[in-house]
Amino acid sequence: MPSQTELLFDLGLEAEVVGITKFCVHPEQWFRTKTRVGGTKNVNIEAVRALQPDLIIANKEENVQEQVEALEQIAPVWVSNVNTLADAIEMIHSIGRITGKEDEAIAISNKITTGLRELRQGINTAVAPPLTCYLIWKDPWMTIGGDTFISEMLMRGGFHNAFAWAKRYPTITIEQIRERKCELLLLSSEPYPFKEKHIQELQQQLPETTILLVDGEMFSWYGSRLLYAFDYIRKLRLSCSHLIKN
Repeated sequence: MPSQTELLFDLGLEAEVVGITKFCVHPEQWFRTKTRVGGTKNVNIEAVRALQPDLIIANKEENVQEQVEALEQIAPVWVSNVNTLADAIEMIHSIGRITGKEDEAIAISNKITTGLRELRQGINTAVAPPLTCYLIWKDPWMTIGGDTFISEMLMRGGFHNAFAWAKRYPTITIEQIRERKCELLLLSSEPYPFKEKHIQELQQQLPETTILLVDGEMFSWYGSRLLYAFDYIRKLRLSCSHLIKN
């Protein structure tokens, strides 16, 4: 799981980590030097076995249950389940405990909590937040429901998820975005790599909506990337200040 791999790095586990997925792009030096054991949905079980790990760290949503069960035949598997910011903080503490880096994990979580507090101090809660749609996929268009980590990050940043009533990652239409009268449309850099051309395409269909590209890692990576996320979201708010009267 990429966000948890980055956390292991920031906990100081350089020598201990022997394998990562092909999507674990942070830190770059690990991406270039650590053994890659496939993707999050198609782990190469034999590649993991060859590394002879003492511990395997997985994630309930990103990894396939059958593969996790197969990995349990190799070594103990610790599985995170993160849907909220509180879950993320607990995950950081848990990984710190099981890897012998509890003090480092507490230091990271304290900095994240401070970043969140500073972000919230700059938000006028008396003003209605902009109605926002966050797209993660194209053909079909897919957004995020209210029970996702991304949705909580939006809410914490002072945005209102226009599809908060939905579950997980629903398929939607442009007409639904129009019907919901979304003021802001955010196009994520992952898992679908939205580009400037997609803004132009969508702006023709949604002329009244502000459309912006956003760094998906800042909204969906729930490890130590959270150290940078709240400052990023604060700057995002500034870029669409015409929608936020506070």
